[in-house]
Amino acid sequence: MVNSALQYPIYGPEIQCPHCRQTIPALTLTDTYLCTRHGAFEANPDTKDLVHLQSGRHWRQWEGEWYRQHTHPDGIRFEIHEALDRLYTQGYRATKVIIAERYKDLVNGYLERNSPWRGQADASAAPKLYGLPVDFSPSEADDPQWAVINFTLEKEPGVPVRYPYFRLFE
Repeated sequence: MVNSALQYPIYGPEIQCPHCRQTIPALTLTDTYLCTRHGAFEANPDTKDLVHLQSGRHWRQWEGEWYRQHTHPDGIRFEIHEALDRLYTQGYRATKVIIAERYKDLVNGYLERNSPWRGQADASAAPKLYGLPVDFSPSEADDPQWAVINFTLEKEPGVPVRYPYFRLFE
């Protein structure tokens, strides 16, 4: 007798679409989920990535939420900008951005840095993005959530807020 769990992709018989959060079914005997609005998503059992076949975009899941995995600096910068805007419309102000260390090389060229005047060393000045100080996360080995989530925002009074990509467009 065949175990019915083996007939479905790694996330089971259904998931929420990373784009629209609609419940979408798995296609049996494949690694694919099919959204009627956004098309096919393939689950890679080795990397645990969910790949949108039409666009090639990758997602990973942490605590039941899908997080888009970026390959271009504009993608992560856009996501941070949208999250800051959303936070502001909720009546809060961000005080710091903490970006996953895996994006350090990707975003480093886009960070604002203060230049010290005439040889004055100012090593304490943190790089900034959209005027906010930027820190990078601990390594994925030290904190496994950073292998999946992209960034957090600290808001007044210093409460960190994580942003999954799809929630930005509710």
